[in-house]
Amino acid sequence: MRVKIKRIDKSIPLPQYHTKGSVGFDLTAREEVEVPPFTTAQIPLNIIVKVPKGYGLFLFSRSSTPARKGLMVANGVGVIDQDYSGEDDELKLAALNFTKKKVVVEKGERICQGIFLKLDTPQFLEVNKMSAKSRGGFGSTGHK
Repeated sequence: MRVKIKRIDKSIPLPQYHTKGSVGFDLTAREEVEVPPFTTAQIPLNIIVKVPKGYGLFLFSRSSTPARKGLMVANGVGVIDQDYSGEDDELKLAALNFTKKKVVVEKGERICQGIFLKLDTPQFLEVNKMSAKSRGGFGSTGHK
């Protein structure tokens, strides 16, 4: 699979998989961003991506980012749609600073990772009744 990608700042390297077994590729900040305590900020990631048909692109924290920086993906995961690829559609990470101190993300710093996942878009079929027996509700598998 080949993926069309456009860099905004050519001084920042293209995203890359760092090992043969890497599932995600690292994305870097295009500019310095200060994230005040207990707030979110958008961190521009320097690329526009044409997500291939049949795939979604998802942004996740790097495993070291929460411990090292005190940042996490604000909504758990960033979802990049297949049609988000226009000239002004730079990927951005919504980052939440969960610490009591401001966090500075430096230009060129690896801040999150992208993962392409194959997917399908099912059609919904509305029914009046579900045929399966209820399991017991939210969190029910933890009860005895």
